[in-house]
Amino acid sequence: MKVLHVSAECYPAAKAGGLGDVAGALPKYLNQAGIDTAVIMPKYRQKWILQQPWEHVYSGMVRMAGVQVPFYIHRNIGEDLGFELLSVDVPGLFDREGIYVDAQTSYGYADEIERYLVFQQAVLQFVQQLPGFVDVLHCHDHHTGLIPFMVKHCPEYRNLAHIPTVFTIHNGMYHGAFSWSKAYLLPWYDANTSGLLEWGNTINPLACGIKCCWQLTTVSPGYLMELLQSANGLEWLIRNEMGKATGIINGIDTDVWNPESDPLISFRMNEDINEFKRANKYILMQRFNVRQDLPLITFIGRLVNEKGADLIPDAIAKFLYDGGRASFVVLGTGDPALKNTFLKMKDQFVSFFDTSIEYNEALSHQLYAGSDYLMMPSRVEPCGLNQLYAFRYGTIPIVRTTGGLADTVIDVSSGNGTGLRFDDFSMDALVGGFKRAALLYERKELLWELREKIIHLDYSWAKSAQKYVDIYNKITLKN
Repeated sequence: MKVLHVSAECYPAAKAGGLGDVAGALPKYLNQAGIDTAVIMPKYRQKWILQQPWEHVYSGMVRMAGVQVPFYIHRNIGEDLGFELLSVDVPGLFDREGIYVDAQTSYGYADEIERYLVFQQAVLQFVQQLPGFVDVLHCHDHHTGLIPFMVKHCPEYRNLAHIPTVFTIHNGMYHGAFSWSKAYLLPWYDANTSGLLEWGNTINPLACGIKCCWQLTTVSPGYLMELLQSANGLEWLIRNEMGKATGIINGIDTDVWNPESDPLISFRMNEDINEFKRANKYILMQRFNVRQDLPLITFIGRLVNEKGADLIPDAIAKFLYDGGRASFVVLGTGDPALKNTFLKMKDQFVSFFDTSIEYNEALSHQLYAGSDYLMMPSRVEPCGLNQLYAFRYGTIPIVRTTGGLADTVIDVSSGNGTGLRFDDFSMDALVGGFKRAALLYERKELLWELREKIIHLDYSWAKSAQKYVDIYNKITLKN
């Protein structure tokens, strides 16, 4: 069986969030489980992509509004990722430094619709040239949501209609919707199927993928249940499609996230986990102006409201003004206003707060290794991978009870706790998490016991990948 994953991101080639991690890890574990798996993604002007050798395997043209747009399919022949990586090179559309946003302005690209319409059609044209190459098309998020529709209802691609499609929702808040005034950009399709494209008087790729795919998955069981109540307007649709829906918790690549061999951290883990934490925390003190004698609470991720980043400034201020004792570090990039707020806090809370406004994969590994706690005060967290990385490095998560965070983090108040949880999305609830963390830090034996427990939790992809294998087997047998 050959499965082709179609994704806008794939680590280490291009990553903006959890989608990139999943697309870069799940295929490797599927291959290990005996499923021949490849990934195809856009060819951005990212550092890793530019440094890799590629071989040309196919050229084609996509018709868009009467204009022929050329594209080129390349195969990576450099680093062994554990799976085949293909890229779609579309000069003028994807040869940019940013993935979704302009690296200089932090705003999204004005031609987003055109970019992903060309990408999806280029993938299908490539698959058409290789009969039997693909047994399952596994599409990820709205950037690929029109593929299940195109193979069924676009004459150009209908010869692929027999190929089963799996559609995974990583984040149901983003639909990729656009106006019907842009319908002329689509490939020709059967006019009587326009209702499959429609949701909320727009062309909605996420809704279309949900309607047309053979099998629907989300990235955790808890998130699937949450989507029934909050999916940015798609709640009824998801309830209607529950018969083909499954929630599968994401795993992590335990080869990449391995404290015993991680090349991106200064000190690797041996038998003494507490010494591992102390040594790596000391390294962080050379980078950040915060106190080493206090518990270090870190945020790693996108500075956006979805991640609860807007709660963090006031929560830190209240905690410190009320006499709380902890050090805080924020690593990430995103909303320009939030970035400015965090930069000002460096001067406001000297030796208690510091930040690095950037995407920095190596520094994130060091922060997992050296931090005492990782905060994730998310409004929405479909699965969450950061808390799973934190477990591996003995860093205790402080999370809001939502989505995959609720599925994976058990509060320490129970007998088998693995972290600190709070239920309300509020500044006061997050401050409460900080206070509990500070108290736990003083109770060293409990702290050390919890560290020892969480580093042995198994959230590798091996178990989750098997659930995808079961889905692939089921839909290919039906075919």
